Amino acid sequence: MSIYVGNLSYDVTQEDLTEVFAEYGTVKRVQLPTDRDTGRVRGFGFVEMETEDEETAAIKALDGAEWMERSIKVNKARPREDRRSQNRGSTRRY
Repeated sequence: MSIYVGNLSYDVTQEDLTEVFAEYGTVKRVQLPTDRDTGRVRGFGFVEMETEDEETAAIKALDGAEWMERSIKVNKARPREDRRSQNRGSTRRY
């Protein structure tokens, strides 16, 4: 499972997130999605940690914390929804 981190500064780097989450355990991977057109960080990311206990500790400690002049949102990431399945049954006509 991974951790969702929202309301991030657009200046954040993977190294920044790794450093903050490493205080709570081993960080396996950090993802910072970027905008296709601008290449700029989109303001959220995902962090994977070694164990679920480490993830839980990080979530409890960091959710709502002030970081880089923003109050960040930290919780368990939900599975990505398939956008194609959302359009089924649509009555849109072309």
